[in-house]
Amino acid sequence: MNKIILLILLLLPLSTWAGAPCSGKKAGIAHCNGSQFVCNDGSTSKSVKDCSSFFKTEQLPTNPVSAPTPTVAQSNTEITRSGNILKLDYPGFTVWLDCAQRGAIKFQYVAQRDNGNAKRYDKFMLDQNVPAECQQTTANAYGHGYDRGHQVPANHLDASKEAIKATNTMTNILPQAANMNRGAWLQTEEIIECYRDISELLVIGGVIWGNNPADDYFVQSHGVKTPDAFWKVVVRGTGQDERAIAWIVPNSQEATRKHLDDYLVSVDEIERVTTEKIPVADYAKHDKPIQSWMIPHDCNKG
Repeated sequence: MNKIILLILLLLPLSTWAGAPCSGKKAGIAHCNGSQFVCNDGSTSKSVKDCSSFFKTEQLPTNPVSAPTPTVAQSNTEITRSGNILKLDYPGFTVWLDCAQRGAIKFQYVAQRDNGNAKRYDKFMLDQNVPAECQQTTANAYGHGYDRGHQVPANHLDASKEAIKATNTMTNILPQAANMNRGAWLQTEEIIECYRDISELLVIGGVIWGNNPADDYFVQSHGVKTPDAFWKVVVRGTGQDERAIAWIVPNSQEATRKHLDDYLVSVDEIERVTTEKIPVADYAKHDKPIQSWMIPHDCNKG
Protein backbone atom coordinates (compact mmCIF):
# COMPACT_ATOMS: atom_id res chain seq x y z
CA MET A 1 0.00 0.00 0.00
CA ASN A 2 1.52 3.33 -0.95
CA LYS A 3 2.62 5.35 2.06
CA ILE A 4 0.68 8.52 1.63
CA ILE A 5 -0.99 10.98 3.96
CA LEU A 6 -4.63 9.93 4.14
CA LEU A 7 -7.70 11.89 5.23
CA ILE A 8 -10.22 10.45 7.69
CA LEU A 9 -13.77 11.40 6.98
CA LEU A 10 -15.67 11.07 10.23
CA LEU A 11 -19.40 11.04 9.70
CA LEU A 12 -21.27 12.91 12.40
CA PRO A 13 -24.53 11.44 13.82
CA LEU A 14 -27.51 12.57 11.80
CA SER A 15 -29.50 13.13 14.97
CA THR A 16 -27.36 16.19 15.82
CA TRP A 17 -28.80 18.26 12.98
CA ALA A 18 -32.55 18.78 12.86
CA GLY A 19 -33.97 18.76 9.37
CA ALA A 20 -30.91 17.05 8.02
CA PRO A 21 -30.50 16.45 4.28
CA CYS A 22 -31.59 13.02 2.98
CA SER A 23 -34.11 12.59 5.78
CA GLY A 24 -37.32 10.62 5.55
CA LYS A 25 -37.68 8.21 2.63
CA LYS A 26 -34.24 9.15 1.34
CA ALA A 27 -32.90 6.96 4.19
CA GLY A 28 -30.01 9.17 5.30
CA ILE A 29 -26.71 10.37 3.84
CA ALA A 30 -24.54 7.90 1.93
CA HIS A 31 -21.58 10.19 1.13
CA CYS A 32 -20.60 13.58 -0.28
CA ASN A 33 -20.18 14.54 -3.92
CA GLY A 34 -18.31 17.81 -3.53
CA SER A 35 -20.59 20.03 -1.47
CA GLN A 36 -23.71 18.01 -2.32
CA PHE A 37 -25.27 15.25 -0.21
CA VAL A 38 -25.77 11.87 -1.91
CA CYS A 39 -28.56 9.93 -0.18
CA ASN A 40 -28.83 6.20 0.53
CA ASP A 41 -31.63 5.89 -2.04
CA GLY A 42 -29.21 7.11 -4.73
CA SER A 43 -30.68 10.59 -5.11
CA THR A 44 -28.91 13.92 -4.56
CA SER A 45 -30.28 16.17 -1.82
CA LYS A 46 -31.51 19.63 -2.78
CA SER A 47 -30.19 21.00 0.50
CA VAL A 48 -28.18 24.21 0.23
CA LYS A 49 -26.04 23.17 3.19
CA ASP A 50 -22.40 22.19 2.52
CA CYS A 51 -21.87 18.43 2.84
CA SER A 52 -18.28 19.02 3.94
CA SER A 53 -19.60 20.48 7.21
CA PHE A 54 -20.55 16.94 8.16
CA PHE A 55 -16.91 15.87 8.02
CA LYS A 56 -13.68 16.73 9.72
CA THR A 57 -10.15 16.06 8.55
CA GLU A 58 -7.30 14.41 10.49
CA GLN A 59 -3.83 13.13 9.65
CA LEU A 60 -3.28 9.39 9.97
CA PRO A 61 -0.21 7.28 10.62
CA THR A 62 0.47 5.02 7.65
CA ASN A 63 0.25 1.64 9.43
CA PRO A 64 -3.43 0.61 9.67
CA VAL A 65 -2.71 -2.37 11.95
CA SER A 66 -1.55 -0.34 14.94
CA ALA A 67 -2.75 3.20 14.20
CA PRO A 68 -5.34 4.42 16.74
CA THR A 69 -7.96 6.26 14.71
CA PRO A 70 -11.41 7.63 15.50
CA THR A 71 -14.32 5.55 14.28
CA VAL A 72 -17.98 6.08 13.62
CA ALA A 73 -20.45 3.43 14.70
CA GLN A 74 -23.01 2.31 12.13
CA SER A 75 -25.24 -0.56 13.27
CA ASN A 76 -22.87 -3.43 14.23
CA THR A 77 -20.00 -2.16 12.09
CA GLU A 78 -17.49 0.51 13.04
CA ILE A 79 -16.14 2.28 9.97
CA THR A 80 -13.06 4.46 9.67
CA ARG A 81 -12.43 6.12 6.32
CA SER A 82 -8.91 7.09 5.26
CA GLY A 83 -9.03 8.34 1.69
CA ASN A 84 -9.92 5.33 -0.46
CA ILE A 85 -9.42 2.88 2.41
CA LEU A 86 -12.25 1.85 4.72
CA LYS A 87 -11.39 0.06 7.95
CA LEU A 88 -14.40 -2.11 8.82
CA ASP A 89 -14.53 -3.38 12.41
CA TYR A 90 -17.03 -6.22 12.39
CA PRO A 91 -17.88 -8.30 15.45
CA GLY A 92 -14.77 -10.44 15.98
CA PHE A 93 -12.65 -9.31 13.00
CA THR A 94 -11.45 -6.36 10.95
CA VAL A 95 -11.29 -5.91 7.18
CA TRP A 96 -9.56 -3.08 5.28
CA LEU A 97 -11.45 -2.30 2.07
CA ASP A 98 -10.03 -0.46 -0.94
CA CYS A 99 -12.79 1.56 -2.62
CA ALA A 100 -10.73 1.71 -5.82
CA GLN A 101 -10.72 -2.10 -5.98
CA ARG A 102 -14.19 -2.61 -4.47
CA GLY A 103 -12.57 -5.35 -2.41
CA ALA A 104 -10.60 -6.21 0.71
CA ILE A 105 -6.87 -5.60 0.85
CA LYS A 106 -6.25 -6.93 4.37
CA PHE A 107 -7.93 -8.67 7.31
CA GLN A 108 -7.06 -9.35 10.93
CA TYR A 109 -8.56 -11.26 13.85
CA VAL A 110 -7.64 -13.18 16.99
CA ALA A 111 -8.47 -16.88 16.92
CA GLN A 112 -9.32 -17.93 20.47
CA ARG A 113 -10.03 -21.34 21.98
CA ASP A 114 -12.95 -23.08 20.30
CA ASN A 115 -15.86 -22.75 22.72
CA GLY A 116 -18.78 -22.37 20.35
CA ASN A 117 -20.70 -24.23 17.70
CA ALA A 118 -22.98 -21.68 16.07
CA LYS A 119 -24.21 -22.74 12.65
CA ARG A 120 -22.79 -21.20 9.51
CA TYR A 121 -24.98 -18.56 7.88
CA ASP A 122 -26.05 -19.64 4.40
CA LYS A 123 -26.71 -16.28 2.74
CA PHE A 124 -24.30 -13.69 1.37
CA MET A 125 -25.07 -9.97 1.51
CA LEU A 126 -23.79 -6.51 0.71
CA ASP A 127 -23.00 -4.19 3.62
CA GLN A 128 -25.66 -1.49 3.80
CA ASN A 129 -23.30 0.72 5.83
CA VAL A 130 -20.58 0.77 3.16
CA PRO A 131 -20.88 3.24 0.24
CA ALA A 132 -22.00 1.46 -2.92
CA GLU A 133 -18.97 2.64 -4.88
CA CYS A 134 -16.65 0.95 -2.36
CA GLN A 135 -18.02 -2.59 -2.52
CA GLN A 136 -19.08 -5.20 -5.02
CA THR A 137 -22.33 -4.62 -6.86
CA THR A 138 -23.99 -7.94 -6.03
CA ALA A 139 -23.77 -10.85 -3.60
CA ASN A 140 -24.48 -13.40 -6.33
CA ALA A 141 -22.20 -16.41 -6.89
CA TYR A 142 -19.24 -15.80 -9.23
CA GLY A 143 -19.19 -18.83 -11.54
CA HIS A 144 -16.30 -19.65 -13.92
CA GLY A 145 -14.95 -22.13 -11.36
CA TYR A 146 -14.57 -19.50 -8.62
CA ASP A 147 -16.05 -19.58 -5.12
CA ARG A 148 -17.18 -16.72 -2.94
CA GLY A 149 -14.01 -17.05 -0.89
CA HIS A 150 -13.85 -15.85 2.71
CA GLN A 151 -10.92 -13.80 3.96
CA VAL A 152 -11.98 -14.47 7.56
CA PRO A 153 -13.72 -17.87 7.90
CA ALA A 154 -16.93 -18.30 9.87
CA ASN A 155 -15.65 -21.39 11.68
CA HIS A 156 -13.06 -19.42 13.66
CA LEU A 157 -15.79 -17.16 15.09
CA ASP A 158 -18.39 -19.82 15.89
CA ALA A 159 -18.95 -18.57 19.43
CA SER A 160 -20.99 -15.68 17.98
CA LYS A 161 -23.93 -15.89 15.59
CA GLU A 162 -23.47 -12.19 14.87
CA ALA A 163 -19.82 -12.66 13.90
CA ILE A 164 -20.58 -15.70 11.74
CA LYS A 165 -23.21 -13.74 9.83
CA ALA A 166 -20.79 -10.83 9.36
CA THR A 167 -18.23 -13.10 7.65
CA ASN A 168 -20.71 -13.58 4.80
CA THR A 169 -20.72 -9.87 4.02
CA MET A 170 -19.28 -9.34 0.54
CA THR A 171 -16.65 -6.98 1.96
CA ASN A 172 -15.10 -10.18 3.39
CA ILE A 173 -15.55 -12.12 0.14
CA LEU A 174 -13.46 -12.24 -3.04
CA PRO A 175 -13.26 -14.54 -6.08
CA GLN A 176 -11.15 -17.56 -5.14
CA ALA A 177 -10.44 -20.46 -7.49
CA ALA A 178 -12.54 -23.34 -6.18
CA ASN A 179 -9.62 -25.77 -5.83
CA MET A 180 -7.61 -23.15 -3.96
CA ASN A 181 -10.49 -22.11 -1.69
CA ARG A 182 -11.27 -25.74 -0.82
CA GLY A 183 -7.65 -26.84 -0.93
CA ALA A 184 -4.56 -24.91 0.20
CA TRP A 185 -6.51 -21.94 1.62
CA LEU A 186 -8.84 -24.26 3.54
CA GLN A 187 -5.86 -26.11 4.97
CA THR A 188 -4.47 -22.88 6.43
CA GLU A 189 -7.87 -22.39 8.10
CA GLU A 190 -7.79 -25.94 9.49
CA ILE A 191 -4.32 -25.35 10.94
CA ILE A 192 -5.64 -22.27 12.71
CA GLU A 193 -8.72 -24.18 13.88
CA CYS A 194 -6.53 -26.80 15.55
CA TYR A 195 -3.83 -24.57 17.00
CA ARG A 196 -6.22 -22.02 18.48
CA ASP A 197 -7.07 -24.69 21.08
CA ILE A 198 -3.40 -24.81 22.05
CA SER A 199 -2.88 -21.04 22.34
CA GLU A 200 -4.45 -17.82 21.17
CA LEU A 201 -3.47 -16.89 17.60
CA LEU A 202 -3.11 -13.58 15.83
CA VAL A 203 -4.12 -13.98 12.19
CA ILE A 204 -3.32 -11.32 9.59
CA GLY A 205 -3.79 -11.74 5.86
CA GLY A 206 -4.52 -9.95 2.68
CA VAL A 207 -4.68 -9.75 -1.07
CA ILE A 208 -2.13 -9.49 -3.87
CA TRP A 209 -4.18 -8.05 -6.72
CA GLY A 210 -1.54 -8.33 -9.42
CA ASN A 211 -2.24 -7.36 -13.01
CA ASN A 212 -3.67 -10.32 -14.90
CA PRO A 213 -6.73 -9.25 -16.89
CA ALA A 214 -7.10 -12.76 -18.36
CA ASP A 215 -9.03 -13.96 -15.29
CA ASP A 216 -10.96 -10.78 -14.50
CA TYR A 217 -14.30 -12.43 -15.24
CA PHE A 218 -16.29 -10.49 -12.64
CA VAL A 219 -15.63 -6.83 -13.40
CA GLN A 220 -18.92 -6.48 -15.25
CA SER A 221 -21.05 -8.71 -12.99
CA HIS A 222 -19.62 -7.74 -9.58
CA GLY A 223 -17.38 -4.73 -10.20
CA VAL A 224 -14.32 -6.53 -8.82
CA LYS A 225 -11.15 -7.94 -10.36
CA THR A 226 -9.78 -11.38 -9.57
CA PRO A 227 -6.77 -11.31 -7.20
CA ASP A 228 -3.57 -13.07 -8.26
CA ALA A 229 -2.84 -14.41 -4.77
CA PHE A 230 -3.67 -14.25 -1.08
CA TRP A 231 -1.29 -14.09 1.88
CA LYS A 232 -1.66 -15.08 5.50
CA VAL A 233 0.45 -14.85 8.67
CA VAL A 234 -0.34 -16.77 11.88
CA VAL A 235 1.42 -15.78 15.11
CA ARG A 236 1.43 -17.78 18.36
CA GLY A 237 3.26 -17.43 21.63
CA THR A 238 4.82 -14.36 23.21
CA GLY A 239 8.28 -13.08 23.97
CA GLN A 240 11.04 -15.57 23.19
CA ASP A 241 8.39 -18.22 22.51
CA GLU A 242 6.77 -16.25 19.70
CA ARG A 243 6.47 -18.23 16.47
CA ALA A 244 5.01 -17.31 13.10
CA ILE A 245 4.11 -19.08 9.89
CA ALA A 246 3.28 -17.40 6.60
CA TRP A 247 2.03 -18.34 3.15
CA ILE A 248 1.45 -16.66 -0.20
CA VAL A 249 -1.15 -18.83 -1.94
CA PRO A 250 -1.71 -18.31 -5.68
CA ASN A 251 -5.32 -17.89 -6.70
CA SER A 252 -5.29 -20.81 -9.11
CA GLN A 253 -6.93 -24.20 -9.52
CA GLU A 254 -3.50 -25.80 -8.95
CA ALA A 255 -3.34 -24.53 -5.34
CA THR A 256 -4.55 -27.77 -3.74
CA ARG A 257 -3.83 -29.09 -0.25
CA LYS A 258 -0.82 -31.11 -1.30
CA HIS A 259 0.91 -27.96 -2.55
CA LEU A 260 0.49 -25.86 0.60
CA ASP A 261 4.11 -26.27 1.71
CA ASP A 262 5.21 -24.89 -1.67
CA TYR A 263 3.65 -21.58 -0.66
CA LEU A 264 5.50 -21.16 2.65
CA VAL A 265 7.41 -17.87 2.95
CA SER A 266 9.05 -15.89 5.73
CA VAL A 267 7.23 -12.98 7.35
CA ASP A 268 9.81 -10.52 6.06
CA GLU A 269 9.06 -11.78 2.54
CA ILE A 270 5.39 -10.88 3.13
CA GLU A 271 6.50 -7.44 4.28
CA ARG A 272 8.68 -7.00 1.20
CA VAL A 273 5.93 -7.98 -1.22
CA THR A 274 3.07 -6.11 0.45
CA THR A 275 4.89 -3.21 2.22
CA GLU A 276 2.84 -4.10 5.32
CA LYS A 277 4.47 -4.02 8.76
CA ILE A 278 3.57 -7.30 10.45
CA PRO A 279 3.64 -7.22 14.30
CA VAL A 280 6.05 -10.14 14.73
CA ALA A 281 9.28 -10.21 16.72
CA ASP A 282 12.27 -9.49 14.47
CA TYR A 283 13.95 -12.80 15.26
CA ALA A 284 10.83 -14.67 14.06
CA LYS A 285 10.43 -12.74 10.82
CA HIS A 286 13.29 -14.45 8.99
CA ASP A 287 12.34 -18.06 9.70
CA LYS A 288 10.57 -20.16 7.08
CA PRO A 289 9.43 -23.59 8.33
CA ILE A 290 10.27 -26.54 6.09
CA GLN A 291 6.65 -27.62 6.32
CA SER A 292 3.34 -26.24 7.50
CA TRP A 293 2.32 -26.89 11.09
CA MET A 294 1.05 -30.44 11.39
CA ILE A 295 -2.65 -30.95 12.11
CA PRO A 296 -3.05 -33.14 15.24
CA HIS A 297 -4.95 -36.38 14.69
CA ASP A 298 -7.41 -35.57 17.47
CA CYS A 299 -8.21 -32.07 16.23
CA ASN A 300 -11.90 -31.21 15.94
CA LYS A 301 -12.11 -29.11 12.77
CA GLY A 302 -15.81 -28.40 13.22
